[in-house]
Amino acid sequence: MKAIIKTQGRQFTVSEGDILIVNRYPDTNSGDTVTIDSVLALGEGKDASIGTPTVEGASVTAKVLENKRGEKVRIFKKKRRHGYERRRGHRQELSVIKIESIKG
Repeated sequence: MKAIIKTQGRQFTVSEGDILIVNRYPDTNSGDTVTIDSVLALGEGKDASIGTPTVEGASVTAKVLENKRGEKVRIFKKKRRHGYERRRGHRQELSVIKIESIKG
């Protein structure tokens, strides 16, 4: 069974056993279970049910495999002929989750 879920500001098409990298869930550690209630669509083919905006009573259970930080993004600003250069960096906080079950 497939589902379209919305979590951490992004939408994903998932099925059981999929591994996703999403923005970090606050206050979670490795091995914790997360329940995602915002299921936008559920099923496939003629058995599909599409929510308005979400499917009532549907949920997806995921397990947090690890929390990590993404690759460093470098920000460089420059104004030519003015001697202005600025360097900054950013690393996104991420969670790796595995979809365990889809209910609905």
